[in-house]
Amino acid sequence: MLVIIGVTADGTKEWVAISDGLRESTESWLDVLRDLKQRGLEVGPRLAVGDGALGFWSALEQVYPAAVHQRCWFHKMGNVLAALPTSLQSKAKGDLQAIWMAANRQDAVRAFERFLSR
Repeated sequence: MLVIIGVTADGTKEWVAISDGLRESTESWLDVLRDLKQRGLEVGPRLAVGDGALGFWSALEQVYPAAVHQRCWFHKMGNVLAALPTSLQSKAKGDLQAIWMAANRQDAVRAFERFLSR
């Protein structure tokens, strides 16, 4: 399933699209994004967050080229933890969560520095 969830300015999440797709391919994502555009989403997202599937990013660049890409923190965190020894993963997980859950950039930078030092 290919899923797009939008977030309004006040933080409300809304389902935008749910579609079947072939292995998250560029063509499948192009179908979803072109359908959104045809249904009225002329101005694309300012920020797109995804799990790292290359098909999504490729399709997004074709349909909404001005959108900024950001890797999903949940998936990014999983990749980082998988590269660490099991004995360090629990502490590292808390430190990584402190980065993306920080109230502001300054707190996020501090949390990142703490993660690096540990």
